[in-house]
Amino acid sequence: MEGVTIEATAAEGKCLFHWNDLVVFVPFCVPGDVCDVQIRRKKHSFAEGEVVRFIAYSKVRATPFCEHFGVCGGCKWQNLPYEEQLHMKQQQVYDQLTRIGKVELPEFRPILGSVKTREYRNKLDFGCANKRYLTREQIASLPEGAKGIPAIGFHITGAFDKILPIEKCWLMDDLHNRIRNEIRDYAIENRLSFFDLRAQVGLLRDVIFRNSQSGELMVIFQFHYDETGGEQEAKALLQHIADKFPEITSLLYLDNQKCNDTIGDQEILVFKGTGYIYELMEDLKFKVGPKSFYQTNTEQAYHLYSVVRELAGLTGSELVYDLYTGTGTIANFVAKNARKVIGIEYVPEAIEDAKVNSDINGITNTLFFAGDMKDILNDDFIARYGRPDVVITDPPRAGMHPDVVKTILRAAPERIVYVSCNPATQARDLHDLDADYRVEAVQPVDMFPHTPHVENVVLLTRSRCRS
Repeated sequence: MEGVTIEATAAEGKCLFHWNDLVVFVPFCVPGDVCDVQIRRKKHSFAEGEVVRFIAYSKVRATPFCEHFGVCGGCKWQNLPYEEQLHMKQQQVYDQLTRIGKVELPEFRPILGSVKTREYRNKLDFGCANKRYLTREQIASLPEGAKGIPAIGFHITGAFDKILPIEKCWLMDDLHNRIRNEIRDYAIENRLSFFDLRAQVGLLRDVIFRNSQSGELMVIFQFHYDETGGEQEAKALLQHIADKFPEITSLLYLDNQKCNDTIGDQEILVFKGTGYIYELMEDLKFKVGPKSFYQTNTEQAYHLYSVVRELAGLTGSELVYDLYTGTGTIANFVAKNARKVIGIEYVPEAIEDAKVNSDINGITNTLFFAGDMKDILNDDFIARYGRPDVVITDPPRAGMHPDVVKTILRAAPERIVYVSCNPATQARDLHDLDADYRVEAVQPVDMFPHTPHVENVVLLTRSRCRS
């Protein structure tokens, strides 16, 4: 399709234009671009394509700063000025809450932009593979008979067994780039095997980085030992990295024999330092382990939680339920303003961290429970521990289970503060809560610059009588 004009942004960081009755979704462009588009996939009412030639660039455009932009799918909006990104995210929240929620809404607060737009993440996960991802041009230039090239980097959508090699990522401070590239160079020089996802063989599988405001750095290696061993080679690599980068305060590793890279059910061993790092927020200290959930944009998390605390309207007399509490960050953050805070979370290790976080901060009015939310939060639980005055809920992208919503309605708290990383499922839950609650405030928060993702905080107040 020649000379088409990109009309608007769409889901997942793509843009769109219309071609007769067909909606065409295209990545790595911005509204106002004029370009030639090659269709790669076509359905009945929509198609997906890619830009093969830009004829004219939009006036609303920024120059991407990352060398991997256009192939790596991580920061799809680098070509959009940050103020435009915020405008699009604000509109995204409005559209989803109005179209899906269909509830009465107040005027939205202006979105809170991120303090940092580069090096803002405190956690990154890099895959290792014996086959690096190659563009069509790179494939065409390979010599005949060339075999797979190992790589450490990010998974590519649609090529699950291949990894895009990353030389420099701007999402975390540059130290992690130097460590990752040193791991790659050492592994290649010493002929360590990289993981083959299809065959499920290979030593070097995954590397996770976590840092914190306290200046600590955690690095977690996932290895895959085979029948002939691999532990000796793995420990030699760990020692090399420990010697070369004394900045690492927590060097951990595991042998993962599963078909996936999740570590929640794995035993993690300490090679150097401690098995955790500390994060700082206001006058609080939070212990973060390798399995702990913590908001990945630390500085913006403080602003997010400040909004939660403000909207909760605590006076010191309230019983607060903090659902999906993670490591108890929100629970401990609001505890000094509440009579008591009860936190519930699925991951047992996270709950143990939450308890420790209360202890190390001298907080005595919190209580934490581990288990499936829909099973723990029921009428018997509320009868035993008390009806909440305020519910704070921060569920995963799928939103709240219908049974959880029903239990909240029966518990009838005066206020609900709903934090969401997916306004679409949040809107669905708001619709289900609408019979008894009115939306009083909506505050979008940008936690992930250069991506289409947005957090949203909604305050609901109990209001059975509607005008």
